Amino acid sequence: MFRTALRNVLAHKARLLMTVLAVMLGVAFVSGTLVFTDTAGEAFRKSVARSLENVSVQIEPSASAEPLTRELLEQVRDLPGTASATGTASGLVVLSGKDDELLGNGRSATGANHSPGPGGEDPRHPMTDGRGPRTAGEVAVDRLTAQRAGFRVGDTLRLSVDGPVLKKKLVGVFDTDDGNVAAGGTLLLFDGATAEKLFTAPGQYQSIDVTAAPGTSQTALKEQVDRILPEWAVSVTGKEAADTQAQAIDHQTSNMSTALLTFAGISLFVGIFIIANTFTMLVAQRTRELALLRAVGATRRQVTRSVLLEALVVGAVAAATGLAAGIGIAVGMRAALESTGSPLPDGPLIVSGTTVATAAAVGVLVTVLAAWLPARRAAKIPPVAAMSSVHAPESGRSLVVRNTIGAVMTALGAALTLFGESMGSDGKVAMGSGAVLLLVGVFVLTPLLSRPLVAAASPLLRPLGTAGMLARRNAVRNPRRTAATASALMIGLTLITGLMTIGTSVQKTAAEQAAGHLKADYTITMSTFGSLPPDVAETVRKVEGVTAVSPVRDIYLELGGSTAFVSGVDGRTVGDLLDLEFTEGSANALREGRIAVDTATAEEEGWSTGDTVPVVYGDETEDRVVVGGVYEKTGGLPAVLMPLSLTDGHTEEEKDKQVLVLTADGPGEQIRKDIRRALDNSPAILVQDEQDMVEEFSGQLNLLLNILYGLLAMAVVIAVIGVVNTLAMSVFERAQEIGMLRAVGLDRRGVRTTVRLESLLISLLGAVLGIGLGLFLAWAAGAPIVEELDGYAMTVPWDRIGLFLVLAALVGVLAAVWPARRAARTDMLAAIKSE
Repeated sequence: MFRTALRNVLAHKARLLMTVLAVMLGVAFVSGTLVFTDTAGEAFRKSVARSLENVSVQIEPSASAEPLTRELLEQVRDLPGTASATGTASGLVVLSGKDDELLGNGRSATGANHSPGPGGEDPRHPMTDGRGPRTAGEVAVDRLTAQRAGFRVGDTLRLSVDGPVLKKKLVGVFDTDDGNVAAGGTLLLFDGATAEKLFTAPGQYQSIDVTAAPGTSQTALKEQVDRILPEWAVSVTGKEAADTQAQAIDHQTSNMSTALLTFAGISLFVGIFIIANTFTMLVAQRTRELALLRAVGATRRQVTRSVLLEALVVGAVAAATGLAAGIGIAVGMRAALESTGSPLPDGPLIVSGTTVATAAAVGVLVTVLAAWLPARRAAKIPPVAAMSSVHAPESGRSLVVRNTIGAVMTALGAALTLFGESMGSDGKVAMGSGAVLLLVGVFVLTPLLSRPLVAAASPLLRPLGTAGMLARRNAVRNPRRTAATASALMIGLTLITGLMTIGTSVQKTAAEQAAGHLKADYTITMSTFGSLPPDVAETVRKVEGVTAVSPVRDIYLELGGSTAFVSGVDGRTVGDLLDLEFTEGSANALREGRIAVDTATAEEEGWSTGDTVPVVYGDETEDRVVVGGVYEKTGGLPAVLMPLSLTDGHTEEEKDKQVLVLTADGPGEQIRKDIRRALDNSPAILVQDEQDMVEEFSGQLNLLLNILYGLLAMAVVIAVIGVVNTLAMSVFERAQEIGMLRAVGLDRRGVRTTVRLESLLISLLGAVLGIGLGLFLAWAAGAPIVEELDGYAMTVPWDRIGLFLVLAALVGVLAAVWPARRAARTDMLAAIKSE
């Protein structure tokens, strides 16, 4: 039986190759994910270990967040077990490229102090060119940033910490193990006094790194440090600090791995249909052979084992090739990161024993489990079947049972999904369970659904004559197999359609929130998401062509007995800059020194126009303000607008979140340049129009969605393989029928058209079911999203859905190329007399 199984594998190489390909893609996805995440995790762990290599004890502020002082640093240096101690002062520093544009991402642009040891070198930042900074006018930059921007020692760099541009001479380039730099960020080094002035305060640090003297262990040094530490500081050993960071890295890579493996699981789930169909087809082809084996003494168990052994061989080959392809995928992912300017830290490719074992287990188990049912069917073939070529018809009773189970599961899944939708964010578990149950229920019910859906296409097929009629009948001849093939495509399109619809809806809502409430031509913000310098509004107001300016300032106070954040604005101009739809009062109220609130706040507090509300400012000053207007609540607008004329003098610092700008001639490149020039082309300050803000939101979401689409596309590719397999099976089973049709006058072109139309019907069946389910699930997911994203509304991207239908049709046509050619070449005489 072993030799028989191997012979059968070699005898059906072409058919089994498609099964190998389906399993291989899924295994490649799994192994590629494991190799990449293992490689990334190990690279970052080693990077952290190198960065803490000379750190024996690390001191940081406790929860009170009081800064560490120079006095404490000197006390630590004087400990008998200390070889050296270094204070760290760091913060956000935005760097400008040679074109005066922001380099990288402002949130990952950092600066720190250069702390040379007795030998003049900072072991944390070894210089590769030049030297470390020594004066306030000097700076050093990391090697990767210098390479990306084309900086050389001696250049003058333009940078910013809190808005104003600082010009520093580049005196050194250094290497670093900082993960932010490896991910595309920037790191600048200043001399100690300058760093303290910029980021903390003279004589203050955010942390202190201590190196133990020879012969002193980390634990012993920590005990010495703890004796002198004030209550507002804590210490950990270098090993504990490294372990903590390693755990954080493991958590991040684990989350990434889980997400990627989810999509790999979807691909493998789709592949199960392909494998089951393939082995069902092979069993059908070998009915007489298996029956003869039974007739000469083979037991049912031996026949079952023979088919499962074939699956084992196929799974082993798929696992081996999938592992190799997965390693290639991991290398490609690493190269892709490097091409985007976000490389991993240096390190070898990690192919662990666990990854190899997982690839083998996944490939073999998925194949064997999928082949189990066809193997059981093979074992049930009676010896008498060897005397006849007639295939036993499928049991109608089993389809009734299947349809009943499918109907119950579909109804229960839909009910759970609707129940979860009605509960909002509290119904996520019910909605998720319902979505899975609904998807499985529709899959089980697909044989029943296939008949009316295929019948609905009859009017389109009638003009095609005999070929159209035959295609429609063939598509529903074996409903189980048609359902399995269509379901493979359905699952992929359900996920893609649902994610695409949710993504499009979120994108549109976010874009409206970003700029839909603005009349202003430009908004000015900090690239680091910090507060703008207080003089930005006045500076911009003086630019020729600017007609209205208002800062937007977050102010914390007590209003109406409750603490709240209100937005302080220039009451004289804000009506020209914000699109406020007043239900009571008007924007004139803000000009007259009264406040305006949105409809949600007015309803919650019971306020209306003319009401007087008590206010307690941050300096404890008490006053009363008048509600002058109520405007429609929309995403992006603050809940309370208060004229700055009421708050001036009651806040310690004037920190503007943004500045709104209206120009005489609308947005244009020249006025933008004039505004930026007035702000000294500071890389820390962003001047954005409506399109810039929309693109910023859309770009981030598009990147995520494109990654998801790419991952789910693998499931669709596997589904295409399933269509090819199903058509090949259909052609084999209908060899006699095709021969008879050819004998009575159907030409080769008609045969090819019949097979192509059948493929088209199966593909469109899966597409229609997948798109319908995807839209339903996207609608249901809207309820919890509304609670997280105010103003969310479902937007159906009909153009892309139409494109999906066209692509599904194209898939059907392409998948039919080989089976159609094979059917057209059928020898009619040989087919008619075959048994």
